[in-house]
This record gives sequence, structure tokens and C-alpha cells, in this order.
Amino acid sequence: MSVGATAELLRITPPAGMGAADAALLDAAQDLLGRVVVPGRHEVACALRAGDGSVHTGVHVEGSCRRSSICAEGVALGTARAAGVPLAGVEAVLSVQVKPADRFRIIAPCGVCRELLSDYAPDARVWLTRPGDDAVVVRRALDLLPEKSDRRW
Repeated sequence: MSVGATAELLRITPPAGMGAADAALLDAAQDLLGRVVVPGRHEVACALRAGDGSVHTGVHVEGSCRRSSICAEGVALGTARAAGVPLAGVEAVLSVQVKPADRFRIIAPCGVCRELLSDYAPDARVWLTRPGDDAVVVRRALDLLPEKSDRRW
């Protein structure tokens, strides 16, 4: 697959129960990743919506040393903050990954991103694919980390 291969990638149809505003996040994430995907380097994109309705995106940047990699969710949060968005007002977050067979897939945030999201936007809706049955579901960011320590930012 090459950069800019949007037409070759199989897009996700918004699942039942996903409203128009969150479906727009799905489209934004798929559009971004379709433009910049590079296998092994840029395979995840995130779109989030702030309380003012603005949409901010980020793409995963893989480093040669895994620890140096930066997740798409953190990039999207940083992009939103740089635009002046109060992160506590983030309403929804959705990330997609390109999987084998050139298909998009909604993915759950990693543990570090769950921590970031729950620190800055604990009430945000986070869309993810549930393990086991592959159902696309939505969860509150804070609920992704049961028994999380309460830190005041």
C-alpha cells in the first residue's frame, strides 16, 4: 500500500447508534490516514471533537525504538490544545488503524492514551472495537481505566 491510497482502502460504515457528529469523526480519521498511511510508520489516525464543535486530528508516528513512538491520540490532543481548545471539553474521540487486507478498523486507545484521555477529557466518549466479538462500542474515557488514581490537573 502506498501513501495516498485512500481509494484502495475499505472504509468503515458508521455502526448503528453512532450519531452524525461522531460519524464525521470516523470520516475525518479515515480521510487523514488514507492520505498519510505508511506501513510500519504511520498506521493509526485519530479525530476528536471539542465542545465548540471543532475537529482536531493526529497521526501515529512510529520510532525505530518503540518507546520513541507517538500515538495518534496524543498528537490529536496536542493539536487541539495548540488551537486553544480546553481539553476538558473534548466530547468524542475515535481512532482508526489500517489492518491487513487494506481495511480500516476502529481501535481502542493503548494504555498510555487511555491515561492521557482520562486525565484531560475524562467525560469524552471514546469509540472502540470490543475484543471478542468485534462490536464497535462507545465508552467514557475515565471508564477505560477502572480504579484510576484521581489526579488534579
